[in-house]
Amino acid sequence: MPPAHFTRFAAIDWSGAKGARHPGIALAVCEAGDHAPTLIEPPHKIWSRGEILRWLRARANEPLLVGFDFSFAPPHVLRGSYLPGEATPDTARAFWAYLDARTPDADLGAASFLEARRGTHFYLGAVDGTKADFLHFRRCEAHANAAGFGKPSTVYDAIGAAQVAKASFAGMRLLHHLGHDVPVWPFDAAPKSGACVVEIYTTIAARAAGLRKGLSKLRDADTLDAALTELGSQPHAPLARYTDHATDAILTAAWLRANAVRAELWHPPALTPHIARTEGWTFGIS
Repeated sequence: MPPAHFTRFAAIDWSGAKGARHPGIALAVCEAGDHAPTLIEPPHKIWSRGEILRWLRARANEPLLVGFDFSFAPPHVLRGSYLPGEATPDTARAFWAYLDARTPDADLGAASFLEARRGTHFYLGAVDGTKADFLHFRRCEAHANAAGFGKPSTVYDAIGAAQVAKASFAGMRLLHHLGHDVPVWPFDAAPKSGACVVEIYTTIAARAAGLRKGLSKLRDADTLDAALTELGSQPHAPLARYTDHATDAILTAAWLRANAVRAELWHPPALTPHIARTEGWTFGIS
């Protein structure tokens, strides 16, 4: 049975940018029911990754389901290692610790970890070789592609506007520092009480809201409200500024609320215990 105790739902649009504060981070929260999600204002005008960590820890005992928009682990299944040729651990939690111990970047950043391994494990430009040689994927990404959610990204490609590498490795550092304060599905079992963290993919929410491939970014109030209506939500409170980060967080929080009780999303047939320990899974891919 899926967990049935959640009454609050949060979606976080994440950032792996260098520095201490990040305009690319947005946090939206909604309650059970149909009121539209609202943006949570950061303590100091712009969120830091550390502030998101503290916000989450403070709500560990709440019936809160939190979705983060980054990959929780690198691929492992197909090649038998996260970084072939480097003596890395073989489970996600141990890899998060390995990463964190070797990454001194400010505010849980991870750019230096990637830059130190460019051309070996990470693609940061043409000097690193042929980009296709770095395109390795997790099992859930193959399923997402087969389900029509678009071409997957890989955490080994760290160049371009669509890259997810820097955000994902920064996110893995956050998960390491979160420890066991909040369960992280599917590395941990879904809890019967308290908060839980899952990996989300905002494109899944966009497709469920009726947005066509290539047109999933919302930049005005009317389009956002139309998408929210498709997810059973009332219209949102007007925003001072419409950014992809804000609208992605709002729409995905509404999607998370609408889909949290679907048993097949908590128990996808292709999610084996080995995958759950090593790579994890994106909530919403069944």
